Amino acid sequence: MNRYPLWKYLLIAVVVLTGVIYALPNFYGEYPAVQISPTRTTKVDASLLSHVEQSLQRANLPYQGTQLDDKSARLRFADTDTQLRARDLIQKELGEGYTVALNLLPDTPGWLQLFNAKPMYLGLDLRGGVYFLMQVDMRAVLKKAGETYADDIRRILRDKKVRYLSVNRLESGVLETRFKDAAEREQALAALRKELRDLVYEESARGGDLLVVARLSDTALKEKKRFALEQNITSLNNRVNELGVAEPVIQQQGEDRIVVQLPGVQDTAKAKSIIGRTATLEIMLVDEEHDVTAAFAGQVPPGSKIYKMRDGRPILLKNRLVYSGDNIVDSAPGFDSQSSRPIVSITLDARGASINQRVTGENVGKRMAVVYIEVKSEPKLDDAGKPVLDEQGRPVRVSRRVEEVITAPVIRSQLGKRFQIEGLDSVNEANELSLLLRAGAFAAPVEIVEERTVGPSLGADNIQRGYRAIWGGFVAIAVFMIIYYLMFGTISVVALGVNLMLLVASLSMLQATLTLPGMAAIALTIGMAIDANVLINERIREELRNGNTPQASIYAGYERAFGTILDSNVTSLIAGLFLFMFGTGPVRGFAVVLCLGILTSMFSAVMVSRGIVNLMYGGRRKLERIPIGNVAWQQSPAPTANPNG
Repeated sequence: MNRYPLWKYLLIAVVVLTGVIYALPNFYGEYPAVQISPTRTTKVDASLLSHVEQSLQRANLPYQGTQLDDKSARLRFADTDTQLRARDLIQKELGEGYTVALNLLPDTPGWLQLFNAKPMYLGLDLRGGVYFLMQVDMRAVLKKAGETYADDIRRILRDKKVRYLSVNRLESGVLETRFKDAAEREQALAALRKELRDLVYEESARGGDLLVVARLSDTALKEKKRFALEQNITSLNNRVNELGVAEPVIQQQGEDRIVVQLPGVQDTAKAKSIIGRTATLEIMLVDEEHDVTAAFAGQVPPGSKIYKMRDGRPILLKNRLVYSGDNIVDSAPGFDSQSSRPIVSITLDARGASINQRVTGENVGKRMAVVYIEVKSEPKLDDAGKPVLDEQGRPVRVSRRVEEVITAPVIRSQLGKRFQIEGLDSVNEANELSLLLRAGAFAAPVEIVEERTVGPSLGADNIQRGYRAIWGGFVAIAVFMIIYYLMFGTISVVALGVNLMLLVASLSMLQATLTLPGMAAIALTIGMAIDANVLINERIREELRNGNTPQASIYAGYERAFGTILDSNVTSLIAGLFLFMFGTGPVRGFAVVLCLGILTSMFSAVMVSRGIVNLMYGGRRKLERIPIGNVAWQQSPAPTANPNG
């Protein structure tokens, strides 16, 4: 009765062997490497890698191996000192057309790579890396939306041939359209309500003018904020790809903040230069109807604003936003064929191309400015020039918005989907601007409100502490089980070891990210997994006490305990699934490991342990005693005949 068919033994063997193969890469560690990633205008190929290798050989910088794929090239080094020197040399040799970053890559043997076996990813708290907390400027989102709707109102009224005096966007975000005639106002209201349904309209009057007051509805307001966050997260994802980070964490926090975690990135300066750059572009028309000198002296006309050119000269721009960086779908650095100066070629989406074509067609001979906007976060200094600290002792940071007009050329002809930005100082500046725009301009400016660097040594210390906790719990459980249940306790410990190995292999196969909460879930899984074997062993002992034979007790112990084990694990699995669905960050990491641990423990605690027991005891015809603790089996006495018949 305690025998498995051959296919079950083969299934157990295949699963265990697969677990061994995919768990092994986690024990080989990592090596320091330099990663070379191309931009859109460059590529990484064998000739480039050969050039880099020759440069390293001339500089007497030994490397231990290279890897080349479609996305990047990686060079392996023996220590971090050689890695740092090699990075500087490679960046100098290749220039700014390539992203050269420090990284840590798995040291998996070639024979394991044939099975596509990779180690699980480690989170920021275990591996070290860079942490950014970024805040989205929602006021800029609403300002941009208001300017876009104001432009749409002008276009609709012009197309419908409705006369109006002006369309103004107030600081509160309200749009006011002025009319002289009530009939025209009614006609405008009918057209606007049909075309722009995201706005809520009211009628009012001021002086001798009739007004239509429009503001964003609550639903549209939430949608604009949601879109800004999603667009910024997408842009950050694209920028992270330039660094080649294996498993970045980019997620929303609250209503207007984004968390960026880059595990394993050692080159924090490079990470900040790409991730921390919060650049956007805005295209505006130059106000040539008013005197810029008078405006700079303080007499700024309504609807306009003073900016500065790159050389410091003031320029007066209209507040009307033509289009912004979120309409850019592609950009590439290059050179002007006539002046040989560096430029950036821009490609717009359908909406941006339509606006660009209409606005430039209406303003041929006038000037259009490209405004570069960047929000910089800097430490706040006191009068003595020292950083100001908050109550927790952390430096207080203040944001500074830098707005600079890159170029303001004359519109010589109607433009369409493609145009180019001129007025750049160097090829390096063209490459940087192109990278930021190609990665996707932010829908709204963001500010880095918190920045942390977790060193690899701290991550290694966390790993060691986690391993000690896991192995300490495992050894304590093993000692107890072996002493209390003897051979069946030893079998339970072997099944528990298989469970731990399968859990690690599952995380590696899924390429999940292990964090400190995940290590806590592994420790919890060990305790939960042994519960199943305790139930089985106690059930076997109970059957022996009731006088059943050892073979029957083993069979009944596994069969009757399975229902209880299944019920308890299903309820734990449901709790883990809800944690995963509704949790964020560390909670989800904990839930993933917990759910996987429950599934692997069901297999190992029941099927693996019973397979071992069946192999050891299932083939014995006369089994009088089994080593499962201080329980003696006594055969029930045979029934005696009744003398009275």
